[in-house]
Amino acid sequence: MSDTPEHGHSQAEIDSRLARPRGRGDLRDVVYGGIDGAVTTFAIVAGVAGAGLSPFIVVALGVANVLADGFSMAAGNYSATKAELDDIHRLRAVEERHIAVTPEGEKRELRAILAGKGLSGQTLDDAVDQIARNRENWIAMMLEGEYGLSAVDPNPLRAALVTFGAFLAAGLVPLLPFLLGYTAAFGLSVGLTLACFFAIGALKSVWSLHPWWQSGLETLAIGGAAAGIAYGVGSLFGG
Repeated sequence: MSDTPEHGHSQAEIDSRLARPRGRGDLRDVVYGGIDGAVTTFAIVAGVAGAGLSPFIVVALGVANVLADGFSMAAGNYSATKAELDDIHRLRAVEERHIAVTPEGEKRELRAILAGKGLSGQTLDDAVDQIARNRENWIAMMLEGEYGLSAVDPNPLRAALVTFGAFLAAGLVPLLPFLLGYTAAFGLSVGLTLACFFAIGALKSVWSLHPWWQSGLETLAIGGAAAGIAYGVGSLFGG
């Protein structure tokens, strides 16, 4: 591992970074959408090609699947993330009410949270007093310490768009040989789908401690297993 820091530590750089916390980011939605897009489209390709139907049917059903299933996944992720956001808002309202109604009880909870982080004695007393003077900071600390919630709220629309984009990009990969009219389209589709899984894993390694090839092989194994199941089901329709 390199000894070079991943970011600067001047006061200006620290202030800028803390003013715009990243939250959970888009990685989960990209990997989730990408793998599912490649697998579900390949399932269509395997099933239709296995039944001996024309490449036009493969393309038509594949494109329909990419658009319809991609939108469905995006809508599902939007709803799930929106539900998560609504729950955060509910818990924030709970903490606001508790602080207003039972401030001393909430201070005891705040003290326990800070003590769990290693503070003690006069330092602990001062920290409790300082945080309790700012209502927003107090609520944020309670949400993190009591419920394990990030200070950055998730964005349902962004999650949906990222999921749909990743699904669309990866979902078109198994269709490319059919779109381009290759004669051995299905074999090329298999190879491109597996390469897509490896590429997703290699990209994921940017946010991982694992080397790119290890992350790529891991994702290839997971996606390849799913694609193998899809191929097995598709082969049932063969002539």
